[in-house]
Amino acid sequence: MKFNEEKLAKLKRADEHFDKHYGKEGTPTREAFHSRAISWYYADILRDTRKAKKITQKQLAEKIGKKREYVALLEKGETDMQLSTFLNVSQALGLRFALV
Repeated sequence: MKFNEEKLAKLKRADEHFDKHYGKEGTPTREAFHSRAISWYYADILRDTRKAKKITQKQLAEKIGKKREYVALLEKGETDMQLSTFLNVSQALGLRFALV
C-alpha cells in the first residue's frame, strides 16, 4: 500500500485537534474534557460488562444498593461516582481493578 505523502502532511495530529477544540494541555477546559473522557471510558467498560453478563440496570442497582436511574447515569458517564461506588459496581460485575 502506498500513501500520498502530500495528503499525509496536511493531516492534523490528534493533539492539534484537541488543542483547537478543548484548549491546550493544562488548561481548565482541557482538564475538564480529559475528566469527562475518563468517566466515559470506565462507564463504557462497566456497561459492556453488565450487558455481557446479561444483568439489567435494575439488577445491578439492587446489588449495589442504588436506583436504576443512578446506574443509567453512571453508564452514560453523566455523574461522578465515588471510588467506593466504582469498586462496588466492579465487584458486583466480577471485575477487578488495580491501582498501579
